[in-house]
Formats: sequence, structure tokens, C-alpha cells
Amino acid sequence: MAGIAVIGAGMGSLAAAARLATAGHRVTVYERSATYGGGVARFERDGFGFDTGPGLLHLPAVYRDLFIKTGKGGKEPLEQCVSLTQVDPASRHVFADGTSVSLPNASRGGVAAALDATLGPGAGERWNGLLGRAREVWEATRRPLLEDALAQDVSPLGRDPYPALRRPLRRAPSSLAEVGRRELRDPRLVALLGSYAEAYGFDPEAVPASAAVLPYMEQTFGTWYVGGGMRALADAVYERCLARGVEFRFGAEVSGEVLEKAGRAAGVELADGTRVEADAVVSGVPPREHDGTGTGTGTETGRLVVCLALRGARGADAVHRTVVHDERHVVTVLRPDDPALRPDEGHEAVTLTVTVPAPSPAPVDADRLLAVVEAAIPELRLGERLLWRELRPSPGPVSRPALAGAGGAFLHPANRSPLPGLYRVGGWSHPGGGLAHTGMSAAIVADLIAGGPGGSR
Repeated sequence: MAGIAVIGAGMGSLAAAARLATAGHRVTVYERSATYGGGVARFERDGFGFDTGPGLLHLPAVYRDLFIKTGKGGKEPLEQCVSLTQVDPASRHVFADGTSVSLPNASRGGVAAALDATLGPGAGERWNGLLGRAREVWEATRRPLLEDALAQDVSPLGRDPYPALRRPLRRAPSSLAEVGRRELRDPRLVALLGSYAEAYGFDPEAVPASAAVLPYMEQTFGTWYVGGGMRALADAVYERCLARGVEFRFGAEVSGEVLEKAGRAAGVELADGTRVEADAVVSGVPPREHDGTGTGTGTETGRLVVCLALRGARGADAVHRTVVHDERHVVTVLRPDDPALRPDEGHEAVTLTVTVPAPSPAPVDADRLLAVVEAAIPELRLGERLLWRELRPSPGPVSRPALAGAGGAFLHPANRSPLPGLYRVGGWSHPGGGLAHTGMSAAIVADLIAGGPGGSR
């Protein structure tokens, strides 16, 4: 079997390393920092813990498959390694006019009923009609944009598969926001639709209508919480790598030079000048060149995470995730009921997340952000409960999932690079960012190295 060098220890790299080591390869991961997990990070202080990356898991089947495929004898499933619970309600939305609605988890009928009760008769039908059309996007793109390696001819993916209603002939394809305004006919429903795109770092006004697949995926496959926070998932994947014999070298920065021999990748050169030979190289860091496949249009985005340490117990009726729709920002408020994230029952850890331009032209007014959140969720009582706050901006742009349409502008570089023996994995390669997508990229790369076509099955 081959010796494989993996650059970076993000979630895609970890998942690929576990799969490759299970297949019998000798795998070494080179990570410039002192830890693993990439954006799946945690901030800890005074007994409080906060996820500073994703806080919820969608499409858990991706990681269930990873743990089954890398377990001994097809055993050691995901649920044996981490605690997974469905979040219900999946989210509560507080709109700019003060209206609020709680959406049940993975229940199309329940969501429709909640929208009808809050926004008026017909709101649920219009929402479900849009998600029904988004299902056509899912069926058209699930394999080419999630499960399989990127095809050499990507021109079919440049066309938006969303079957928009009443689009005038010869008009340019619609953005997600345009489709929302035309089909949902309620600014609150339009804001709801846009919030799913913003959660992934997209601008609803710029992203193609195919982004409607994002709420479809969440409402179809559910929203899940990992006990101990999402960092516990990174811990579990790392431990699986160790169990399969993966070697890690932290504090080992790859200079960016991939060694070549006889026209193929033959290893990596570290920043200290050390040259490491390998039969194949898997890169989990952003590529310098994108080979014409694009990485998305529009302004790059980052995230600002505000960690709030509160005195006083979490309310029994507190909602895990509240999305606050402000005139300037969409703020996601996470209030997990998890003893692992607080010093005792008399305290609460709350995380606020807002999407911002990267690099941000101006700092976000944190005081205003807290005032907006307290107005939307008065039971937080931030004025009397806040012990301290910590602002944690993302170190750079966030990676976003691949989408069809816009002439292929929202696709990512293929997992197989032009240099034989060099493969790309993680959020900066096909099929893009997000935990599920990076997990799928690992499955694709492992299959390519095994000599397969690059598929997840």
C-alpha cells in the first residue's frame, strides 16, 4: 500500500486520513498549528465552552458512513463515539417586525402549520411549494454536486436547475432572493429563505436560485446536536484516525511546494526545509490555482462569533437555536442545554454568530448586536446576567458549498488536481464547505486513490 502525505488537519483531511488508513495506506498528516479540526474549534474560559465554528450538524449520514466504513468489522458507529440528538424545534425565527415562529425539526407538515398559524393562511403552502421545487434541485445535483467527483465537463452544472415559476422569456436566471420575493410573497418568508443561504456565507441577492436546496436539505434530513459541542465530533474523528494508525505531525507547516518526480506528486517540503517523500499527496488547504473551475462570485464572507458567559440557569423553555432577522444582520443565537459547556447548573453559555464581509471593512458593533438579540429574546436578560463576552472573528473567509448555476461560478476545484498523485480535500475543493460537504470530499478522494471513479458509495 502507498505512503500518503496529508496537508492540513481540518475535518476533510481527518476524514480522508481515516478512510485511507483503513484501506491499508500509511498516512501522515502535516498540520502547521498545534491542533486538529480546522474551523471546528472551541473557545474555553472559566468553565464555559463555546463552538466557534459550526454548532449544529446537518446530513449526519455522511459521518455515520465514515464511522461505519472506518470501524473494525463495520462496527464502531458514530453514535457509539458521540452523543447525537435531534434539535426540536429546529429553529425559532424572530423577524424584523417582531413576529416569531418556531419550526419543528424535519417535519414538512409541521413547518407549514407553524407558518400558517403565524404568518397567515397560505404561507405554509407557498413555503412547501418552493421546497418542493428545491427537491428537484436536490435530485438533479445530489450526485454530481455532493456524492461524485466533479465531472471534466462542468457546463451542465453551470445551468440553474431550479424550476422557477413565471420567469419571463430571455430573462437572466433569478437569484435566490428574487425567487423568494416572486414565489413567497411575504417579506418574512423571504427573510427565512435567505437566512439559510446566509448561514453558509452566501448573499441571497447574488446566489443562484439553486441555493434553495440548502433549506430543503435541512428540513428534510433534520438538525442534530453533538453532545459536548461540535468539537466533540472533531475529537471523535481524530481518535478514529489514531485508532487506524494515522500519524500526526503538529507544528509542521508545508511550504506550499509539492515535490514532483516523473511528472507526478512525490511528497511535500516543510517550511524548515525537510523533504518528505510520499506516493500521493492529499491537500486540505486552499489551492493557489483553481484551474478555471471557480470558487464562487461576490464578496467573500467570514463569521464573527460572540461568546457570552451568563450567570443564572438556562430557562427550561429556552430554544436551542434562534435566528434574529435584523435590518443589518441575521444573527444566529445558540443556547445548547449541555452541562459540558457550562461550569455548573447556575450558568449558561450562549453563542451569537453573524456573517460579515471578509475582510470586514468595519468592525461589527457588538453592543448593538447584543441589544438586538436581547430585544428579540428578552428572557436572556443580558443586562443583568452577562459576566463577560469574547469576540472571536474567523481568521479568514469561510468555505461555502458548491451550487449549480451562475455559469459554474459557485463550483470548486476538482478533487483530482492536474498533477497526477495530488488530490484536494475539504471545504476549498469539490463539493465545497460545510461539514457534510467536506465529509463527502473525503469519501470521493479515498475512492479516487483506490482507483475508483471518485464516488461516495
